[in-house]
Amino acid sequence: MTAEDPLVVFTPSGRRGRMAAGSTVLEAARTLAVDLDSVCGGRGICGRCQVTQSIGEFAKHGISSTPDHLGAWTETEETYRGKRGLGDGRRLGCAAAVLGDVVIDVPAESQVHRQVVRKRAEVHAIDVDPVVRLYYVEVAEPDMHDPTGDAQRLLAALHDQWELTGLTIDSTVLREVQPALRRGQWTVTVAVHDGATITAVWPGFRDTAFGIAVDIGSTTIAGHLCDLFTGEVRASAGVMNPQIRFGEDLMSRVSYVMMNPGGDAELTAAVRDALDGLIGELAAEAGIDRRDVLELTFVGNPIMHHLFLGLDPTELGGAPFALATDAAVRLPARELGLACHPGARVYVLPCIAGHVGADTAGAMLSEAPHRSAETQLLVDVGTNAEIVLGNRDRLLAASSPTGPAFEGAQISSGTRAAVGAIERVRIDADTLEPRYQVIGSDLWSDDPEFAAEKIDIIGVCGSGIIEVIAELFLAGVIRSDGTIDPAAADRNPRVIADGRTASYVLRDAAPRLLVTQNDVRAIQLAKAALYAGAKLLMDHLGVDRVDQIRLAGAFGSHIDTTYAMVLGLIPDCDLERVSAAGNAAGVGAVLALLSGASRAEVEGLVRKVEKIETAVEPRFQEHFVDAMALPHATADYPELARVVTLPARTEPATPERRRRRRRPDHNQEGPE
Repeated sequence: MTAEDPLVVFTPSGRRGRMAAGSTVLEAARTLAVDLDSVCGGRGICGRCQVTQSIGEFAKHGISSTPDHLGAWTETEETYRGKRGLGDGRRLGCAAAVLGDVVIDVPAESQVHRQVVRKRAEVHAIDVDPVVRLYYVEVAEPDMHDPTGDAQRLLAALHDQWELTGLTIDSTVLREVQPALRRGQWTVTVAVHDGATITAVWPGFRDTAFGIAVDIGSTTIAGHLCDLFTGEVRASAGVMNPQIRFGEDLMSRVSYVMMNPGGDAELTAAVRDALDGLIGELAAEAGIDRRDVLELTFVGNPIMHHLFLGLDPTELGGAPFALATDAAVRLPARELGLACHPGARVYVLPCIAGHVGADTAGAMLSEAPHRSAETQLLVDVGTNAEIVLGNRDRLLAASSPTGPAFEGAQISSGTRAAVGAIERVRIDADTLEPRYQVIGSDLWSDDPEFAAEKIDIIGVCGSGIIEVIAELFLAGVIRSDGTIDPAAADRNPRVIADGRTASYVLRDAAPRLLVTQNDVRAIQLAKAALYAGAKLLMDHLGVDRVDQIRLAGAFGSHIDTTYAMVLGLIPDCDLERVSAAGNAAGVGAVLALLSGASRAEVEGLVRKVEKIETAVEPRFQEHFVDAMALPHATADYPELARVVTLPARTEPATPERRRRRRRPDHNQEGPE
């Protein structure tokens, strides 16, 4: 082999691809759709892509894997090893170059763990009125005296029997008309989309049709297959978004597109392939043929929206965050490579602004703040929090760059919400002894039966991070300015000196899990950005309090609302009026699937929303700095104080210290 020869790469399951010699292991993984984790998008920062090379002869594959077939250690790896350490034999997949035949092992901690998909459709009561209608017709047979074509006979029958005029036939459906008429002995059922286009034709009588509503999240893609005429959700399923291998947060994916010509096409192909697989899974679960799917609706944040539609997301990577389109999009499913009925149609809900997308529009459709006399705060908590505030008189929307800390990134022991992740934490205020629950078990760690379940603990997910920091704050270990009290190390072995700061030992057995000062800072920055965005909208609306708070999204729906308020993620509110909205965006997609009126409603709604750009608002910085404190430097929390005893505030930061605190970088979609 020469340096110019292409490499043939393959997996044991038989997937194959070609790539240039000298490409990295991470690039090989992407070529083969192997889920090698990469939070930073291949920059050598996160260390999630660690791999090992197996050395020796592998007769099964006809491979001799020798050390010199991986490139020499790189400066990137040396830098990472010096700062955070690399285990024996470990390499960074984003830096190690493939020079010859190698066998690469991806350890469990470097894999994209199968996430517990928690999104489901909690559909509100609606009037089912889909844009697809079925019509059964009897068509006159041709004869020698009437040369009219079969398609025209069908259109004439629809006019005569149903008074339908001005119809066209989808070009791919046209070829089905003649065989359907003959198999049905000149009776057929046709599907008419939006009163204008025949999108399906079947021989004989048919009274069922199906549609799929999908929420394309940056981490999880969730879909719901529905009977278009009964509104029944027949199947629900979710998959990981395969774009994660190009970057865990949204801006890492935009950066990948910027740095790799054709990268947008790769990301588009990855998400469309996943969606096509999801359609098949939903159809199988519902016991139908995927060709029975006639209608699909989609929601997603602006970057997911653009990549799904094949639009370059680069403009969304910097001010003024210009959308290619903010209108609802209608097109045939076949143009997106989605295998369902050849005439199936796709409807993508409209976006609101450059960082407030179709998912927020769907959540608004679901939660309906525009119909309420009360002031509602609707927050979709994610790597970029979308915030809506208002009522039937006025609605405002904004996004806040919370970053990926709530999803476990930037946290020393953080992980996604996968089996084995700690999701609930309680700490004894006197002894500082913790107990916790992990995903995959209903037992607490101090239960005698807990060990028997033998669940491998992999880290702490977002809800667990929120709870452990809130518990440490309530126990007095973390002060209101966010610093871990170093004196606590003298009082309790659970708090240990860690350089110039201190850390809390959440778990002392392997894997050892710490809560470090940097972890607390990452959560402070994220929650301050979220609170500041909400407070900015309250300023514009002219209110000091809100009547109701709804927390949407997979993460927002699984955080304890009391702990969220203890940390100051959200403004003070009667805790009985703070609740989870579930996958509100997905519910909005279902509403748009089942009701043409809902489509008209959401399109009118987004035009009325006032968009507030936090990046250019002078008061955002002031609110952000004050919100760094737990729960807040100046705002009182009387409703919260009725439920928990809050520690006294520490001495407020001086103006000089406040000025040194950095404002979150909106171009990076997360605080630095």
